Amino acid sequence: MNKSFTNKNINNFASEEIDWQQIQSEMKNKLGLEIYESWLKKISFLEEHNNYLLLSVPTRFIRDWITSRYLDQILKIIKLYKKDIIRIEFKIIDQKVDKDLKDTTNIENTQNENVSFIKDSYLQYNRIDPNKRFDNFITGSSNKLAYEASLKVTETISHYNPLYIYGGVGMGKTHLLNSIGFEMKKKNKVMFISAERFMYQFVKSIKANDMVKFKEYFRNTDILLIDDIQFISGKEAMQEEFFHTFNALLDKGSQIIVSADRAPNKLMRIQERIKSRFSGGLVVDIQKPDLELRKKIVQKKTEELNNLYSDQLQVSKDIQDFISNEISGSVRELVGALNRIVSFSRIYNKVPNLPETKVVLKDLLNISENKVTIDLIQTIVCKFFKISKNEMLSSRRSRYLVRPRQTAIYLTKILTSKSLPEIGREFSNRDHTTIIHSVKTIEKIKEKDPEMVDNINKLKNQILYNNKEHEI
Repeated sequence: MNKSFTNKNINNFASEEIDWQQIQSEMKNKLGLEIYESWLKKISFLEEHNNYLLLSVPTRFIRDWITSRYLDQILKIIKLYKKDIIRIEFKIIDQKVDKDLKDTTNIENTQNENVSFIKDSYLQYNRIDPNKRFDNFITGSSNKLAYEASLKVTETISHYNPLYIYGGVGMGKTHLLNSIGFEMKKKNKVMFISAERFMYQFVKSIKANDMVKFKEYFRNTDILLIDDIQFISGKEAMQEEFFHTFNALLDKGSQIIVSADRAPNKLMRIQERIKSRFSGGLVVDIQKPDLELRKKIVQKKTEELNNLYSDQLQVSKDIQDFISNEISGSVRELVGALNRIVSFSRIYNKVPNLPETKVVLKDLLNISENKVTIDLIQTIVCKFFKISKNEMLSSRRSRYLVRPRQTAIYLTKILTSKSLPEIGREFSNRDHTTIIHSVKTIEKIKEKDPEMVDNINKLKNQILYNNKEHEI
């Protein structure tokens, strides 16, 4: 709390008839130590005006909480000592009471002083990546609307509120959120956090019995950016807190930007009222990059790599075109492919030719265009080991069935995004521990058995390329 408003200095403002320390003591006794420490301790006396008292609190949230729940009790306590006081008024004074928050703010330079960087035992350090900005976000028809909407938000706060950006993995959602945060932190208080981290801090605050601090951090910001909101699925208590935080920020005119992997109405196990709030703002999607955009991305990233390595790395136009044409899933896959080429070049001191490029990128080529399903994996594995699918899915534990079953489970785990319970259900409702055991078993065998490694690679190629042999 600001030193100019400590109890030691209260007498500079108060009449002799007001003893604020005594009033504080009475609030503690009548309303309880827990309530006092969490809320009422944050009240400071400023001055007395005829028939009312002017008090201060550090945030709007604390003021609203106190006035809605404890105002009448506080007034009754004050009237015990000064009967002619008929009302209380609160003034919000940003006193930066949290020393840890001050310390973390000092880490950054003056350009970042408005950003809510938090580093203590309570909240982790949430940093906006300065390398992900609007000026290096490559646009095309698939992401133009999302880009323009994000840019517009930085010009006029709360004009599009909330802004909801959705799209598949690796499409550039996080880049746009970073860009918004990077641009707006110059003049606004910004909080950028993943939904997973938000959930972690929520649980941690409950265990520490310090929800007040949690609420203060997240509700006292100008810009809240939350990445991958789908991770709050099924977490009812956290959804409840997010909903109230969401409303509190909207009420105070703060901007909310959210990203997800699907449209609001497609979110699973999330409260309808939350989905309704998302749908009530501006909803934009990022689609898979078309060929034109993929070429622009590959060209731009290649130029950056050439500059980084002082033009020692020269990826030919043929290879750039090959990558653009064959890898169509996401921006992340494109960049990953180029990074593999770089790694090959640095190891062997040469840029691969086209046949070598196909070998280097063999597990990426055309993956995005093939729909790898559990049924496909089971079918191909059964054909490979010459067993029936009914035999694989049965409860029999004969060795000639166990190994193919474990192999199919292993391939399902590495080639799909299915969870352990989902995989278990597709293998005759087997327990997730069985799934884990199968995966670990195959991994151990691969370490010692070259034949297993060869079999796994053959099966992967068949699954990924839909039984088509690729000449490399």
